[in-house]
Amino acid sequence: MVSKRGLTLGKYAPLHKGHQLVIETALAEMDEVLVMVYDCPEVTAIPLTVRVNWLRKLYPTIEVIEAWDGPTEVGDTPEIKKKHEEYILQKLESKKITHFYCSEFYGEHVSLALGAVNRLVDSDRQIFPISGTQVRQNPYTFKDYLHPDIYRDLITNVVFLGAPSTGKTTIASQLAKEYNTLWMPEYGREYWEKHQIERRLSLSQLVEIAQGHLEREEILLSQANQYLFTDTNALTTYQFSLYYHKTVAPELAQLTHQAISRYDLVFLCDVDIPYDCTWYRSGETNRNIFQKQIHNDLILRKIPFFTLHGNLNTRINFVKNVLSRYQKYHNLLDLFVKLT
Repeated sequence: MVSKRGLTLGKYAPLHKGHQLVIETALAEMDEVLVMVYDCPEVTAIPLTVRVNWLRKLYPTIEVIEAWDGPTEVGDTPEIKKKHEEYILQKLESKKITHFYCSEFYGEHVSLALGAVNRLVDSDRQIFPISGTQVRQNPYTFKDYLHPDIYRDLITNVVFLGAPSTGKTTIASQLAKEYNTLWMPEYGREYWEKHQIERRLSLSQLVEIAQGHLEREEILLSQANQYLFTDTNALTTYQFSLYYHKTVAPELAQLTHQAISRYDLVFLCDVDIPYDCTWYRSGETNRNIFQKQIHNDLILRKIPFFTLHGNLNTRINFVKNVLSRYQKYHNLLDLFVKLT
């Protein structure tokens, strides 16, 4: 039998260190801890599923209650309080709560409704002088109050695809400079220059490229400022594997499949710019063929993408226009409609 069962609740939009202090205090003091998370689409676009997964990953021993249909009104009126109290009791399904944890005014009336101890934690914000509203308004300014895994999920990951010599590196690096953030260079080029034998790589080496690129990209996602501009991804490595070997290793196929939903925005750089002939490239004819294969792959995988045409300034201005309208965790089709 559980002798001490604590409850806390919130939107966690996003989860920050003030929230974590409340949860960790409850974990230190209770035999069992429940955390109720409200959907609240009127406050945040971050899906409830994303927010509860943060909690489950960071605190695997807690019980998370997903409040998909919770009250949306907030305030200190008797009517609003009653709605919340009734909803909480209904979601608990007769589970006895001994302590209610929070740092807000509602701790008093919710704990009374639960018949629980009102356990206030850092209510004067002395330990973590931050609020959820502040973090929502500018999470990148308040990065120090966010766990790296959570901050990473707030970054917009923008990838540039296209055949060799289509301007991906130039665009990614230039945009990173303009937005005061980071960009992810193409790891495949660096790896190829070190390990190629007669301009070829093995199937296992191509897997290493995709894995190495992903590892570096993950590090940069936790360091970027709002955007990470990524030069190519596993989809490109997949096409190189077909080019070299007419087949793809299962591990690379899996990494390529993961890339379908990994990127927030995908831009395909067109071949309508002069071809830069270097020793590691295979010629303009191959560039055109490779471009068609990448385009075809994006279509078959049903990955939404924008095509970049014209000179560097035209391309960069188009990307900036998209970014000015894009909102993470919103429906991408709405953005397409706005741009047409």
